[in-house]
Amino acid sequence: MSATTPLWAAEISQVELGVRPLTEDVSAEVCVVGAGIAGLMIAQRLASSGRSVVVLDQSGVLAGETGRTTAHLTSVLDSGYARLESMHGVNTTRALAESHAAAISWIERLAAEGGIDCDFSRVDGYLYDVAGALGEGGLESEWQAAQRSGVECELVASAPLPFVNGPALRFLQQAQFDPARFGVALAQDVLRSKGRIHAPSRAAALEKGAGLCVRTLDGRKVRANDVVIATNTPINDVVTMHTKQAPYRTYAVATPIPRGSVRTGLYWDREEPYHYVRTAPSRDGSLAQDYEWLIVGGEDHKVGQETRSDSRWTRLEQWLRARFENAGAPLYRWSGQVLEPVDGIAFIGQNPGDEHVFIATGHSGNGMTYGAIAAMLIGDLIDGRENAWSNLYTPARKPTTAKAIGQFVRENLNVARRYGDWFVQGDATSVEQIERGQGAVLRRGLRKVAVYVDEAGRAHERSAKCTHLGCVVAWNRAEKSWDCPCHGSRFDAYGRVLVGPAVRDLEPVGDETLHEPAPNVGR
Repeated sequence: MSATTPLWAAEISQVELGVRPLTEDVSAEVCVVGAGIAGLMIAQRLASSGRSVVVLDQSGVLAGETGRTTAHLTSVLDSGYARLESMHGVNTTRALAESHAAAISWIERLAAEGGIDCDFSRVDGYLYDVAGALGEGGLESEWQAAQRSGVECELVASAPLPFVNGPALRFLQQAQFDPARFGVALAQDVLRSKGRIHAPSRAAALEKGAGLCVRTLDGRKVRANDVVIATNTPINDVVTMHTKQAPYRTYAVATPIPRGSVRTGLYWDREEPYHYVRTAPSRDGSLAQDYEWLIVGGEDHKVGQETRSDSRWTRLEQWLRARFENAGAPLYRWSGQVLEPVDGIAFIGQNPGDEHVFIATGHSGNGMTYGAIAAMLIGDLIDGRENAWSNLYTPARKPTTAKAIGQFVRENLNVARRYGDWFVQGDATSVEQIERGQGAVLRRGLRKVAVYVDEAGRAHERSAKCTHLGCVVAWNRAEKSWDCPCHGSRFDAYGRVLVGPAVRDLEPVGDETLHEPAPNVGR
């Protein structure tokens, strides 16, 4: 079993899609950076309306966070309606609920009209409380806030799970699907509409002048009237947007269960850390006919701030086995990265100060529906149409309420403290202390060095200084990567960029050149 293989990975083939790296300078009306669910839905909308579109991705179609989702399609927001209402008021939460419901319907329509066989189905969602984790007022407070926001929900005696014995909130008309089958179909539609998708082609810079130009790492250029940065976290911004959101790792496992032993639906608790559950059919013959997949996720933590990240899978498996007696051993396990906005609302629209540059970020655990919202909203903005949600999601907004400002201060104090890592000792004192297949940060005088020891015992050294804003990276045992605890940049074991906002690899130490990268673990 691969430690970093999502359930959906086998359904994505760059070769069959005909996706190749960019090998020449090109021009288009719109350049979309990022071939995840948001980038593909934006590109599909624009290309199907006749616009020329070029999509770039540093790894491949769905090779980033979309390929690592658990694919809940829901208007049940991570921050909760009671908290969001206390921060923003009921008019805002009504608009949030409306936009996410519209996003589910948008995906449903695309799947139906395109004949996309992606297991889309409408299901109920259940939020259940555990030992008062929802705080004062509990489920009733959340129920009332959700109803005021126009969400169709009801307070029921229990969720249909074997271990839930207390009340739960039942949310109607939620949904789930197979994100790989859906995303691949979107990519095919973009290509049929004469759009272009190029990968692996890493966007290294956004140049402004007489128009916009996206330059790739190997010097190829895409000139465009409009540019959309859909890379989960913006790679075009150095500071501003990254102070308004915080990066977290989230974990998932998939295990066989007898078909029908868990009622199809979406399930969430509010433990700390929290957990979420859904089922998925087996489509590739990997399970016996009378079995399906049970997907369990959660155990989130700040990026680069967990020394034994691989233990999060162990904790998930223990949680799973204690509650689902008929579940088998997990056959897939993976992790992903989410950006939590300090005010609980994503940032979608014009990049601050740029009329023709658009971003979509801060999607928390609702990335699938936010991807559809981005397609609707950014599509309208590029086409010059008004959109009722443009002010709601504007990236230019600042935290204004006491709770949002408090969260802003806490997250940025956390970042400031991480710069103190330069003044403490490393994880090990010598290369010999590092086990094979793992990494550690060593101190050498005033420098810190990120050392990975491969399975053959060879040591590979890079500067431990993140190339975004200079924090000390930390070793991620789960994904075998170097992760920045400040703003979430990630690099593979050999120092190559996997996840922004960094766009440059970790600096070599001495004369060593970059080796082949480890298996892809994210965008």
